[in-house]
Amino acid sequence: MIDERSTSAPARTAIEALEALAPGFADPVHDTQAVFRTLLDALARPGRIGVIETALPAADATNSANSGERAGLAAFAALLALCDYATPVWLAQPDAALTAALRFHAGAPLTGSPAEAAFAYVHDAAALPPLASLASGTPESPEQSATVFVRVASLTGGANVTLRGPGIEAAHTIAPVGLPERFWQERAALGALFPCGIDFYLVCGNQLMGLPRTTQVEMN
Repeated sequence: MIDERSTSAPARTAIEALEALAPGFADPVHDTQAVFRTLLDALARPGRIGVIETALPAADATNSANSGERAGLAAFAALLALCDYATPVWLAQPDAALTAALRFHAGAPLTGSPAEAAFAYVHDAAALPPLASLASGTPESPEQSATVFVRVASLTGGANVTLRGPGIEAAHTIAPVGLPERFWQERAALGALFPCGIDFYLVCGNQLMGLPRTTQVEMN
C-alpha cells in the first residue's frame, strides 16, 4: 500500500492520473471507424442529429459521477476517435478522465491555449471563448483550423435557426438550447475568411450535430 504522505508531488500526480484512467474503446479499430463515420455524416448533413452508439466505459463512468461537468459520450468518443500525437487538444474545463484517456489511448497532447488547438472541447456553451481566439487556418492551409465540440443543454427545444448550404436541401431548421447569441454573430463574421474557418459539433449526451464552416445561418 502506498503511503501518500511520503510520496513526492510528481509521483502523486502520476498515481492520480492512473486512478483517473478508464478503458477506451472495447474494439479500437471498429469502434473508431463507427464513430468517425458518424462524425463525417454529421458534417455532410449539417443540422441533422447523429447518435454515437459505441459503448465507452470512460464516458459512462464520468457522466454518472458528475453529468453536469464531464464530457458526455459523443464528445468523449469523438475526441478519442479523432485525436493523435499530432493534434493538440484544448479543454475549456479540467477533466481528469478525458485528459488521461486522450494522453493514454490517443497519445494526444493537451494545450493551455485555444489558439494552438486542433480540437477543442467546451463543456458549457457559456464558457465558449471568442471564436477569433481559435485557429481558423490560413489561405494556404485552411485545413489547419480547429474543430470545436460545444456541449449544449439540448439539441432541440430552443429558438429556431435556419441553415442553408452544401448538404442541405433548400433549408433546415435547428433549435439547440444554451448557445449564446454571440456564437452566431462571431461565427457569421468568420464567413468572410472562407475557405478558412472553424468546424463545430454541438454535443449533448450521446447525440451530436455538425455545423461546418460552409453552412450559412439565418436567425429566425
